[in-house]
Amino acid sequence: MSDEIPRVAYFVLLLIALGGYLIVEFRANPGKSLRQMLAWGLIFLGLIAGFGLWEDIRNDVAPRQIVDGGRIELPKQDDGHFYIDMRLNGEAVEFMVDTGATQIALSPSDAERIGLDPETLSYSQMVATANGTAFAAPVRIDSIEIGGITDRDVAASVTDAPMDISLLGMSYLSRFARVSFEGEVMVLER
Repeated sequence: MSDEIPRVAYFVLLLIALGGYLIVEFRANPGKSLRQMLAWGLIFLGLIAGFGLWEDIRNDVAPRQIVDGGRIELPKQDDGHFYIDMRLNGEAVEFMVDTGATQIALSPSDAERIGLDPETLSYSQMVATANGTAFAAPVRIDSIEIGGITDRDVAASVTDAPMDISLLGMSYLSRFARVSFEGEVMVLER
């Protein structure tokens, strides 16, 4: 609650200043003031729409991944990471490419989406993560698809710790003949 008081005070002062300005402007020239308010309102709405649609626009202009046969290009994202969208057992799953991860590490929610029950898995492997030690359950993924590439019966693990995103580690990346960087783009080739 104490963090809210300065924020509320700031907004009250802002509203008082803005309200005072509007009263003075409307008294001097109401027609012109109304047109200017409408113009600024439309500009503001345009900015909100632009920010709201930015990811869609960005994906159309600069897609998150380009798949061309056995070549996959992953542009570096704003957070400095590389992401890849794949289909596991027919379900779409987003991964962050993690060269520091030994194998595919599925989040519990992604594991459930692809048909695994995290509640019944045996979390028997101790794993070192960026957030400390966790436990993981070894699993097999029936199929992994990206573009025309399909891999079957792939080893992975499901962590017992909550994760925002699944990780694509070295055991899967080593299936590619070449993993390289071309400027700000990670290239995977079979």
